[in-house]
Amino acid sequence: MQETRLFDERLEELQEIAEPEVDILAEGGLHKLMLFFHQPAAWPDWALLLLWLALSGLAGLCWVLLAGDKNSARVVALFAAVMLAADMLLLRSLPRRGISYGPWQAQFVVLALPRLAATAVAALLARWLGTQLGIALFLSAQLIGLAALVWGTEIEPFRLRMTEFLMFTDRMKPGSPPLRLLHITDLHIERLTAREEQVVELAKKAKPDVIVITGDFVNLSYNRDPETHRQVWQLLRRLKAPYGVYATLGSPTVDLRETVVPIFDDLPVQLLRQECVLADVGHGRTLSLIGLDCTHHIPTDEARLAQLMAQTPNHSPQILLYHSPELAPQAAQHGIDLYLCGHTHGGQVRLPLIGPILTSSQLGRRFVMGLYYHGRTHLYVSRGVGLEGLSAPRVRFLCPPEITLVTIRPASL
Repeated sequence: MQETRLFDERLEELQEIAEPEVDILAEGGLHKLMLFFHQPAAWPDWALLLLWLALSGLAGLCWVLLAGDKNSARVVALFAAVMLAADMLLLRSLPRRGISYGPWQAQFVVLALPRLAATAVAALLARWLGTQLGIALFLSAQLIGLAALVWGTEIEPFRLRMTEFLMFTDRMKPGSPPLRLLHITDLHIERLTAREEQVVELAKKAKPDVIVITGDFVNLSYNRDPETHRQVWQLLRRLKAPYGVYATLGSPTVDLRETVVPIFDDLPVQLLRQECVLADVGHGRTLSLIGLDCTHHIPTDEARLAQLMAQTPNHSPQILLYHSPELAPQAAQHGIDLYLCGHTHGGQVRLPLIGPILTSSQLGRRFVMGLYYHGRTHLYVSRGVGLEGLSAPRVRFLCPPEITLVTIRPASL
């Protein structure tokens, strides 16, 4: 691997652009909500059992108040208790079976909310359509919820796909052979599972010239855990490409700079922080790889990108590696060829007709997943590999994990 680091004389100036005074994500409503629902993770088992009984009773009370039928309320409360117990047992079993390692208590509470909401809807329908039909709808919704939980925890998170697309650029010398670039993002490792093994196997199968990784290496629930950091190191050392592996950091709330940056000290992975390398990728080809820390404070990151782009050569394809799609308008203004990111997880949970429930992006649903075109800029927002942390359920639904293989060709052959 041969590379030329650009702007050494400007690096100090770039670092003088102050970090935001607040962590944008940590101060956001979604993060605070996740912290609120994370509190049950510290509760003793007896408190969770009391909560289970209270939630079951609440389902019965909801039926009485909304359906106006006391006779069937006991059936509703009993079946709600069975379904909530099934959720609890399933979530508790996931770490033991090596599937996921999030706090089951917090996930149990979060998943109880849609069950109660479905109960309320069925109760309202029972008042209009009759008790028997309302009970049938209630039972069906609860069973579908359990089936969706099994699918979302045990099956879909392990249906890792390799998405491929082709792009052309006039910044590649005519007649150059195609360049294969593999993009990985949002690993969110708690402990290594079969999913990370799939990442390694697919990376070998892809035979990329270059591998790039755009942050969120650890899970938010484990970002201070030394064993997690060791397992991230174990995974990254297995990712190899003839012309190098490059990485940028993810959200500051997740990839804590003081704990994640040291992981790269003895790895053959180039961590790009407010810098660009002109990478020699063989056959007379070069790539300008532009790597930025993601702060989610758009003015800060926009200013850093502008300073880097002022010095980036035009004769080489320009690849922006930045964790979130939030710099998409700025990337298009600079005429960057390819912008690779993640962060949104594609929503992680998507509903038919509705799409993603949440994206955690300041641009909302504007850039959620897949390929977008802005002028000469190709933006690919990956669904990522891993799962959100804290109290977020470790599920994917209609949004399987992915890595992305981009084939870059010269615009004129």
